[in-house]
Amino acid sequence: MTGPRVGRWALVVGAAGDLGSAIARALRVEGWSLLVADHPSRADPLEHVAAALREDAEAGAGQVVTAAFDVTDAEEVSVTLRALAAEHGVPGAVVVSSGVQGPFRPIQEYDVADAARVLEVNVVGTFSVLAAVGSILAEADRPASIVLLASMAGVSGAPNMSAYSASKAAVIGLARSAAKDLAPHGIRVNSISPAFIGPGVMWNNQVAAQAAVGSQYFSTDPDEVSRQMIGMIPLRRCGTPSEVADVVAWLAGPRSSYVTGQNIEITGGSV
Repeated sequence: MTGPRVGRWALVVGAAGDLGSAIARALRVEGWSLLVADHPSRADPLEHVAAALREDAEAGAGQVVTAAFDVTDAEEVSVTLRALAAEHGVPGAVVVSSGVQGPFRPIQEYDVADAARVLEVNVVGTFSVLAAVGSILAEADRPASIVLLASMAGVSGAPNMSAYSASKAAVIGLARSAAKDLAPHGIRVNSISPAFIGPGVMWNNQVAAQAAVGSQYFSTDPDEVSRQMIGMIPLRRCGTPSEVADVVAWLAGPRSSYVTGQNIEITGGSV
């Protein structure tokens, strides 16, 4: 065949983070070779993740290739992804887990510039990757699965996180729309919405930031905030990054072949 070949490659964007790295490992366990990517400023932790994957005998024997690009630079995203596809093959699975939480404060005190940055990374960045990879996959005209990381903050809203909540609601809508656009090519698009996931950087940041705000919703004591958050979950515990990763691995593979345009909530029962 001419043009980029289609192999069993999975692209994970945002792979240097807690969720991204767990997702990369889960996909490798499922037999995927990996293209793991993150922002250039995250090159060192990304290489650490890649090295750990290569050394993890339980994670499979597939290749692990790293790439760095800024998701908010649409031209850089497109050029980089096309070069990766030409060299390694068109990915059969794509996961976009890059994102930022932004500051924690009530909306009446939220700086518009801070909100714009959150929306730029979480919405425009996700859109840029999805548009570029959608174009590559549609040209290859082969089945594939794309998973976008949203959040329960985008489903039900989260106090003191208006920009983040808005950005993740947009990601859910983006997945649903793109699923319709790409369905004629056999390309599925879904999103996932985790609730409280820990341990990890995002959990620690959220606990500390909510405590610092001092709102009616949470204590000013981080330890008590942690207990309050756990108390909101019927299963009375956080989800783990590996539990999120297992859902993504299922969506990426053939066992979910009739699932598209859906937002899967991973919440321990909280709504």
